[in-house]
Amino acid sequence: MSVPLPPRWLRRSVIVPLWLPVGVVLIVVFALIAMAAAVVAPITPRRRVLRLAAFAVIYLAIDLGLIVACTGLWLRHPTPAGHETKEWDSVHTRLLFWTLSRLLKAARVLFAFDVIVEEPPDAAAMRSGGPLLVLARHAGPGDSFTIAYLLMSRYRRRPRIVLKDVLQFDPGLDMLLNRMSSCFLHSRTGAGDDLADQVATLAADLENDDALLIFPEGMNWTPRRRRRAIRHLRRSQEPEAAAVAEAMTHVLCPRPGGVLAALDARPDAGAVIVAHTGLDTLVTPRQVWKRLPLIDTPMRLHWWFQPPGELPAGDAERVQWLERQWTQVDQWVEERQTP
Repeated sequence: MSVPLPPRWLRRSVIVPLWLPVGVVLIVVFALIAMAAAVVAPITPRRRVLRLAAFAVIYLAIDLGLIVACTGLWLRHPTPAGHETKEWDSVHTRLLFWTLSRLLKAARVLFAFDVIVEEPPDAAAMRSGGPLLVLARHAGPGDSFTIAYLLMSRYRRRPRIVLKDVLQFDPGLDMLLNRMSSCFLHSRTGAGDDLADQVATLAADLENDDALLIFPEGMNWTPRRRRRAIRHLRRSQEPEAAAVAEAMTHVLCPRPGGVLAALDARPDAGAVIVAHTGLDTLVTPRQVWKRLPLIDTPMRLHWWFQPPGELPAGDAERVQWLERQWTQVDQWVEERQTP
């Protein structure tokens, strides 16, 4: 049973002010845990408690910093208009880049997290002008943060993200991502089943250097969710969709609603399909605990590009195209995971 998200006015007027002192207390608590873990580090070679406690301190400090920065920007420009709107977007984009870069740097230092990007021959397409629709596999902790960071750092793209509304429980991310015109979808339905109008609006406003990041599966892949999705399709009397989902081992069957809405709104956008593996082996907290540090578990990422002229026009053709792309993602993951 999911906890309902409080309305925005309550989050801003009550939860954020309460979170500031609570966050400071938690930083102190985790800092003390980290110091205690550092004392016994010589007899704990993998230093899992120290790594996790130190990362918690950094994450909480960044989150509180986001709140302070966003509040300061709002006090300077409560209602940005005209030329101030672009500057407003630019400042918050830089703030997102700062946040993601600090988090990933901490993950590299504390968890030995690494990203290996396998670029195709037409890699220049990601850096050239024109809006992009980025369709990514969703599997493992932190994959959305990593992909958004790569879009910004490696390809100089400003991400516009379709993500779950549960992230709005984090006060810092809530304030920042809402100001960046992100599209939040209800966690129980996912990217393909609702809010197509919001996705279309977000896509229609894309500029040449923007990338609309969508996770068509609607939720993080796990073996259990895959089995549950297949059972749901069978109970819903959708044997063809169930067969497609069952044929793909490493991904969930994509939900086309958000993708179709984005393509309808911006037929001039190219499409980038993103496959990755590594983080998908960290499904449960126990698996994360056993694998830390992630010395032998890099995130391997590959993508391929399809220009606007090669994308199908009709909805039925687009659904079939999306299923073919996800079959290709599944095959790529299978090849990388097979010894």
